[in-house]
Amino acid sequence: MIEGILIEGFIYGIMVWGVFITFRVLNFADMTVDGSFPLGAAIMAVFLVKGAPPLLALALAFAGGAAAGLLTSLIHTRLKIPDLLSGILTMTMLYSINLRIMSNRANLSLLRVPTLFTRISDWAGSFMPSQGAIVIYCALVVLAGKILLDLFFHTDYGISMGALGANPQLIISQGMNPDMIKMSGICLANGMVGVSGAFTAMYQGFADVNLGSGMIVSGLASLMIGEFLIRSNKISSLTLRVMLGSILYRALMYLARNYGYYLHMTANDLKFITGILIILCIIVSKTGFRSKPRVKRSRP
Repeated sequence: MIEGILIEGFIYGIMVWGVFITFRVLNFADMTVDGSFPLGAAIMAVFLVKGAPPLLALALAFAGGAAAGLLTSLIHTRLKIPDLLSGILTMTMLYSINLRIMSNRANLSLLRVPTLFTRISDWAGSFMPSQGAIVIYCALVVLAGKILLDLFFHTDYGISMGALGANPQLIISQGMNPDMIKMSGICLANGMVGVSGAFTAMYQGFADVNLGSGMIVSGLASLMIGEFLIRSNKISSLTLRVMLGSILYRALMYLARNYGYYLHMTANDLKFITGILIILCIIVSKTGFRSKPRVKRSRP
């Protein structure tokens, strides 16, 4: 149970990092996630079936996700279409592209194809449980990703990207091109989403064209849950709480799937639960459930 929650939390946490970059850093409502996530899974599945090395397929999944982000950013910056609609257009087009990548098949099985996870399980099967080995591997991948992400946001370009979301006029006054910074940020975010989709395909044993359905909603829920766990503006804390929020969200979904029958709930209600979680997070963020300070009245 705990191993499965951690594995899913780590894998989907990479996707939530992408949502964090677009929604929190760039202040860009990007719906491309629902298309770039299954895109990464489709690329990974197709290349694994053809016998390509998993690391090469992983790099191609990142490139595919980044290309999807580039398309969204070009639609937004060049055609001056609002960010939300730009992402929806790309997401819609990616549905057909993903079908084309998988040779017009809705899903592609990887059950008989060696993946990174199957190789880790075979290697570690003699001295430790396979699930435990996969947890350690995913934790190391996430740790490496967090270090790289923290280092990036400490560079001048990363700081400029963070400033763009908060104050675009500041970037313009410094003589920098805000469109180029926004494009690179969206590409990076969706590249990470593509990597998350690739890992998901390997872990679940298949790629499906509908794999990204509701992914942006679950990403936002994980992001908001994490914001209540750690209160800090340091980038190291921000990336950490994103990952912790992803793990906690997966734990809540596990409880809903396995114990929801006590409340007459089924797996079909998970998206409803996710929506309720987001609404509650928004309410808490606005009200804070903080009591009003008492005003001391001076005696006349």
